[in-house]
Amino acid sequence: MTVILGINSEHAGASAALVVDGVPIAAIAEERLNRIKYYAGFPQLAARRVLDMAGLRPSDIDCVAIARNPAANVAQKSAFLLRNPRRMPALLKTGASQVRQLDTKSQLAAAIDCDPAALRFRQLNIEHHLAHIASAYFTSPYDQTAGFSADGSGDFVTCMLANCQGHNIDVLQRVFVPHSLGSLYTMICQFIGYGRYGDEGKVMGLAPYGDDAYHACFDDMVILTDEGFRLNSCWFQPFGADMGVSITESGEMAIGRHYSDHMLATFGAPRQPGAEITQRDMDLARGLQRTFERVWLHLLHHLHQLTGGDRIVMAGGCALNSVANGLVSAQTPFNETWIHPAAGDDGLSLGAALYAAQRSRPRPPRYVMGSAGLGPEYSQAQIRKALIDRRVNAHELPEPDLLRRTADALKAGKVVGWFQGRMEWGPRALGNRSILAHPGLPHMKQTLNDRIKRREWFRPFAPAVLAEAQAEIFENSQPSPHMLHVYRIRDAWRERLCAVSHVDQTGRLQTVIREHNPRYHALLREFEARTGLPVIVNTSFNENEPIVCSPEEAIDCFLRTRMDLLVIGDSLCEKPSPVS
Repeated sequence: MTVILGINSEHAGASAALVVDGVPIAAIAEERLNRIKYYAGFPQLAARRVLDMAGLRPSDIDCVAIARNPAANVAQKSAFLLRNPRRMPALLKTGASQVRQLDTKSQLAAAIDCDPAALRFRQLNIEHHLAHIASAYFTSPYDQTAGFSADGSGDFVTCMLANCQGHNIDVLQRVFVPHSLGSLYTMICQFIGYGRYGDEGKVMGLAPYGDDAYHACFDDMVILTDEGFRLNSCWFQPFGADMGVSITESGEMAIGRHYSDHMLATFGAPRQPGAEITQRDMDLARGLQRTFERVWLHLLHHLHQLTGGDRIVMAGGCALNSVANGLVSAQTPFNETWIHPAAGDDGLSLGAALYAAQRSRPRPPRYVMGSAGLGPEYSQAQIRKALIDRRVNAHELPEPDLLRRTADALKAGKVVGWFQGRMEWGPRALGNRSILAHPGLPHMKQTLNDRIKRREWFRPFAPAVLAEAQAEIFENSQPSPHMLHVYRIRDAWRERLCAVSHVDQTGRLQTVIREHNPRYHALLREFEARTGLPVIVNTSFNENEPIVCSPEEAIDCFLRTRMDLLVIGDSLCEKPSPVS
């Protein structure tokens, strides 16, 4: 037995993943356990939990795979310093965090409360974007494919193009700091008042409300080249190795100013968070998204020239841009895409572990991911105790009755918390930690926002669709099991699915496959039988916090919001009666 622990540490999305004989056993982002969104310290709780889930001891670990390699791209770093000696402090600060990460044995021993001498694992450091591509390729159904990763930066690289075949990932090209699609997106987001780490998805939802008013400005910001792209530095603050991102003492991500004075001279003062959104802000969001798509598709066309074939695997934070992903099969030679469900930096731990597994001897068989449920699971006894402790009325029901009553509630317009099985790996709730609702009620989007989510008015909600009905409802039939593609909804269905049809008649769908999640699939079947709609609204089970992990967190969220029902395990729960 070969046990590999993957770690993403001292970087956004700290996480731990455990791979045994080439098969992922568990993977958890630290934020789900310590409740600090995008936590960037050492994933001590996650490392302990994945070992516990596998019933393994620290001494059983053969290899720890770290998703960072300080030795990578040294020549490019040195050349950058020669050209920009004033950026030395930023490089030294980044280097200090890497040194901390290299002391994995001490950090892990402290996390799991054991003697460092008992840990006899070897350590493998894997370049950031190589771990991203590994997370996608070594979970995909493909034996040969193009590989692509893009984000803000990691190990001095912002984008990697590769050819993947058999057990190998051959890097064909890197794009280096400061030319970064992720930084472009962050800069505009920050300028229009969405400057917190992870706000990029909000601006993607705002983009369809804008007009193409700033086409010339964006063409000047990003210049396409034969081998990729470059950014025009006059629009940006001077770049350093950390790309303006730092980690606070509490482990949270902080973003320094990205935009330059040239932005101010061209567009005026930046919008302050919480201020009214103007037409300028919407137009900037649209220009940003259109430019991102233009560069994204250009890079993929270039990658196809290098690799051929019609399949591509993708990861990196930019691969969470589901609108751009939805264009790939229609506007590039790649007909099939596989995107890792934890495409952002949380997925690095699993990518590093899988890469290490494919370098071990004997090499394990290739793993193909079905369900993304790699997180903790809780027994009905644990759920029952949590409900009793919180004095919540609950009825334990056989599955047919549970599904029938849940479907009836959804048909009646009720909002349902749905907590089942193993927590999802990645940022999307995929039917295990979800809030569900009727997709055909005109008021449902406002209801969800008023009662629970409290999100911006322009952000859409996602449709979960039965796999067998996708082609009838959406203009693209390629499955999106991890909610990472946006497709246009067919004309005949837009009014019927008004709660999930965005202003541009699209939806970021989740394709629900029976083999991946039988109970969730069966619920959609029950809802379709009552309404004629093989679709439900699926949004994450949280309220301005990381997605719930435990039964206690789910129950607390249910109690403090105006959710109507909670279906948790085999229990259907109603709000307790108010005390007189």
